[in-house]
Amino acid sequence: MANRAVFLDRDGTVIEEVNYLSTIEEMQVYPFSAEALRRLRAAGFLVVIISNQSAIARGYLNEADLEKIHSELARRLTQEGARIDRFYYCPHHAEATLERYRQVCECRKPRPGMILRAAADLQIDLKASFVVGDRAGDVGVAQEAGCRSVLVKTGYGKTAVEQLGDLRPDYVAENLLEAADWIIAYEGQSAIQ
Repeated sequence: MANRAVFLDRDGTVIEEVNYLSTIEEMQVYPFSAEALRRLRAAGFLVVIISNQSAIARGYLNEADLEKIHSELARRLTQEGARIDRFYYCPHHAEATLERYRQVCECRKPRPGMILRAAADLQIDLKASFVVGDRAGDVGVAQEAGCRSVLVKTGYGKTAVEQLGDLRPDYVAENLLEAADWIIAYEGQSAIQ
């Protein structure tokens, strides 16, 4: 049987937005993130981070540094009884400073490469899954992958609503905790119908 997942943008959704986060010291986890993840896992969802990380392409940090940041994020959440099942990131950018990362790829949101890879790795049913993030690209990747989307008003979400164009999220939430509650309630209503 396929798994259901909630794909979470990292910056501005789970942790505070820092322009090109490059050190553990800059990382601040939102106080509601652990509770949101606990609720999603209790409802039977896998929790997967999908994050554009052009800071690597721009030379602000390397992939080993990013792995350390992700390990620390996982550690902090685990201390609060929350768990992330997998981290996926895109290090590429079309105008990268570092040539090896300079490319137009299928993994940079709003392209669905990270979600498709996660779906294959973790046997995820994308039609039963959700994407939560603070940017138009998060809504776009949900549509590309066939998932439902929730735009949060944290991070860049305060201004993203005006930048959506033709994109329409399934729900707009104040933060990740409200998004989690909406997803769980939506699933409950779908099960009744």
